[in-house]
Amino acid sequence: MDTVRTSLAELTSTAAEDWHLVFKARYGMQQVFAALNAAGEARGVMTQSLTCATAVDPIMVAGLRPVYADISDQSLALDPDRLLPAESWGALVIQHTFGIVDAERSARLVDAARANSALVVEDSAHGLARMVRDGAGSPLADVSVHSFGAEKSLPTKFGGAIWVNPKMADKTLRDDITRRLEGMRPPGARLGFAARTYRLQMAVLRRLPGGMSSAARRALSSVKLFEPAVALSEQEGRLAHSDVGVSPWVVGHMSEHLPGLPALEATRVAAVAVYAKALSDLMPWGADVVGQPLIRMPLLTPDAADTGAVVGGLRERGIYVGTWYRPALFPGVADADTYFYDANDPNLSVTRDVIERIVNLPTAVTEAEAERIARSTREVIEAVRNART
Repeated sequence: MDTVRTSLAELTSTAAEDWHLVFKARYGMQQVFAALNAAGEARGVMTQSLTCATAVDPIMVAGLRPVYADISDQSLALDPDRLLPAESWGALVIQHTFGIVDAERSARLVDAARANSALVVEDSAHGLARMVRDGAGSPLADVSVHSFGAEKSLPTKFGGAIWVNPKMADKTLRDDITRRLEGMRPPGARLGFAARTYRLQMAVLRRLPGGMSSAARRALSSVKLFEPAVALSEQEGRLAHSDVGVSPWVVGHMSEHLPGLPALEATRVAAVAVYAKALSDLMPWGADVVGQPLIRMPLLTPDAADTGAVVGGLRERGIYVGTWYRPALFPGVADADTYFYDANDPNLSVTRDVIERIVNLPTAVTEAEAERIARSTREVIEAVRNART
């Protein structure tokens, strides 16, 4: 455990003792919000609906209420100019969507939170070891959440790390968050087995016909022998587990893969630069993301009605194109009311537009492959548009 904490500290110029390791980042977030609720600061948590349901579940499981504000189409994170009235929230989540770190807007969000005496939670699940900082290089968030989970920065599948700012203004809250994170229990025997065998299980499941694969996943999940990236309960406002820290196997896996982060980031940075140049008119963030190791490269289709066809056309060409975050609270929730979410909220116009048009391209590819994908994207979009006329 000390090796991982030390490595994270070195990557972020922080202290190892301020890092806390968990089985999944969502369980660490749960402890942070539980401490906030216990402190009596039980106002809502300002967040966004362009996110995964598992980023909102911890808020609700902790007894707090998510409050959705609109995003900026430049950052795909909360828009500091469109926050809701201060009395409705006591914490604010800055999500680095796909790994896009918008330093200027993030700093303004921090200022708004500080003016509201609100806790600042940085969701850096897509940007392992990346943090928003002030002019002197010090991290700005009170708590920073990082993921080693499935489809994140590393091929680790499991593990999370929570950094707690030693300079947090509310020392009592900081100490309670730290106590809760350090007191988390290791995974039980079945969950530990599910983590250790996840890769083997996925390899077998992928070889089964679609219906059989889905049935096998459900059966294994029901007896707690398979750990899906998003459990059915996590689309219902709950968490699959609670209060789960790390096991020696998870820590070892994190330690094994963490040294490979710089090389993987270099590959992603190169692919991002190719996409940003070739598809700049489809990306409002454009050159702002050049140099950033995004785990996916998002683009917005010219016409919302074409988005599904564009995704289908690219997949027919063998391109692993993603649909994060279509629908909102990805991959979708059983009951939006459970999540206090109104898809027609007039305050969420930018969010709705992005959800309808977003497609994301792989970045763990060579520059040559990124160039091919960019060309294919142009061709597919043109073909879809021509088919509609």
